[in-house]
Amino acid sequence: MSSQPRKATMAESMACGGSSAVFAVNFTHPIELVKTRMQVSGLGIGSTISGVVKSEGMVSFWKGIQFAWGREASYTTVKLGAYAPVRDYIGAGEKDSPFYLKFLAGALTGGFGSILGNPFDVMKTLAQTSSGDVSLKQLVGGMYKDQGVAGFYRGLEVNIMRACVLNATKMGCYDMSKGVIVDYTGWNRKDVKTTFCSAFSAGFFMTVTVSPWDMIRTKLMNQPTDKKIYTGLMDCGVKLVKADGVLSLWRGFIPIWARFAPQATLQLLTIEALYGVFGFKSI
Repeated sequence: MSSQPRKATMAESMACGGSSAVFAVNFTHPIELVKTRMQVSGLGIGSTISGVVKSEGMVSFWKGIQFAWGREASYTTVKLGAYAPVRDYIGAGEKDSPFYLKFLAGALTGGFGSILGNPFDVMKTLAQTSSGDVSLKQLVGGMYKDQGVAGFYRGLEVNIMRACVLNATKMGCYDMSKGVIVDYTGWNRKDVKTTFCSAFSAGFFMTVTVSPWDMIRTKLMNQPTDKKIYTGLMDCGVKLVKADGVLSLWRGFIPIWARFAPQATLQLLTIEALYGVFGFKSI
């Protein structure tokens, strides 16, 4: 008789989370680039895609992928991999556990992970918005020369807020959706159909709650390395609303959703598969 699955340790879960994230980002990075370009330029999705293809070629959709790998290996390793252990630690491991506790676990792991991943986020954003061929050495060297170590932590405040909201929504909605879907359909909690439907649902709610934070983060991180256009989170948000209206905070909603839904689905399908391979209990 096969042994019952056990809960993964923090280290085991984070290793699975980081591996699944690095794998998934290879497929979703082009969507992230289009979203970032839209937020910076204000152009529509069609104009943005055609402009990139005509002026820079198809390969440019993977600009900054090295920084994306670093971001996923740091930030997502914590926010995704540490979620289940933290959730269980605070007593929210059961399917009928309070919703706010599952959100709290997601917010804690997301916020902490964003601190580790912020330097990669900054450099990824600058690489994605660069229209020329800029090397890693030029990007990193230019930032350090102009702003020192602090430059790599520009936008940290909003990035932490974004990560807390994103991961709380993602993991909280995913966790709760699995319980609802299992009760409604009779599918097993580890079933691929359950994981897919739960992850896709979480992707939509993530987009609704995260878009404004994502817009402000992009604007803060995309400032030239040698000057500051915005003094911080509030200054950036106020200037954006004054210039383009409140709805501008949701600019790029479609590509954000087009990225979040498959990214969340790929990440969660992969981590659940890895859990299964190593005999761990599913999220």
